[in-house]
Amino acid sequence: MPVIDFKHQMHAHCESGATTNLLRHYGVPMTEPLAFGIGAGLFFSHIPFIKVNGVPGTSYRSYPGTIFKTLMKSLHIDYTMQQFGSNEAKGKQALDQLLDQGIPVGMLSGIFYLTYMPEAYRFQFNAHNLVAYGRKEDGTYLISDPTLEGLHEIAPEDMQKARFAKGFPEPKGKLYYITGVPQQLDMEQAIKKGIKKNIWLYTSPPIGIFGNKAIHTLARKIKTYPDKLTDRQAVLYVGNIIRMQEEIGTGGGGFRFLYAAFLQEAAEILGKPELKEFSQRMTAIGDQWRNFAYSAARICKARKSDLVSYNDLSDMLHQIGHDELRLFNELKKVNI
Repeated sequence: MPVIDFKHQMHAHCESGATTNLLRHYGVPMTEPLAFGIGAGLFFSHIPFIKVNGVPGTSYRSYPGTIFKTLMKSLHIDYTMQQFGSNEAKGKQALDQLLDQGIPVGMLSGIFYLTYMPEAYRFQFNAHNLVAYGRKEDGTYLISDPTLEGLHEIAPEDMQKARFAKGFPEPKGKLYYITGVPQQLDMEQAIKKGIKKNIWLYTSPPIGIFGNKAIHTLARKIKTYPDKLTDRQAVLYVGNIIRMQEEIGTGGGGFRFLYAAFLQEAAEILGKPELKEFSQRMTAIGDQWRNFAYSAARICKARKSDLVSYNDLSDMLHQIGHDELRLFNELKKVNI
């Protein structure tokens, strides 16, 4: 069986990292910040009626799969994306055929079943991206996981469990791969599209569970936790917010730091030095998210010294929401 000469590189986040590694395989000079920014990955949502591990779902980025699709379309790169519902046999056959043709394949997976992952990282989260770049004679898959150093292997039965894991969101065997790259890529135009789309996505949702409004929705709800929830429930709810930010969110508002790096690269490529100021401001907002997580963790651990209240957490979130909205509204006025 062919083994693809796939160059693995560790990145901060799984989807932007997998996308970057796939593009580099085809000779596209891509960085993870550019992939994230052109893919319009910065977002926020808080959906109380959708439970993840029994607690309301919170996300700091766009819906899984949209970074890859938006980036491919902006650069006019041909790709294929497939899901297989509950047909595990068909999903496995499709993956094996692509690998046997020498095509590296991006996949969505349930991280709990990825046996090569450190034990501490294996929890119920079904939107983890990785790349398969080959398989052995015994069916073992060769894996490039962008969140880990080095290359890894996984048994076919474990790969099937990960690809068809149950729970929200269900991966349903989702895979994606690149089918054609144009000779000329208009990176400047793609960056401009990415910035404008991210501004629109973040500022336009009219309901309070998506975009900037969702930050204020969460801020208001956190203030009510002590009255509406048991002590244990309140700690679990806050703990999940931290986990989504610190573990799945690449650490301390890491998506904000990633977007700040994108704006810095965009300033150089577009010749727009004013974008560097926005990069610095986004970095400062990332620090605010980090401070929020630190304070929330102290509540979860019931630290007696320097203990903040749920009201304090609410105020911190409202301030972050105001600062992010101001940044995007001012970024909208920049002539790019």
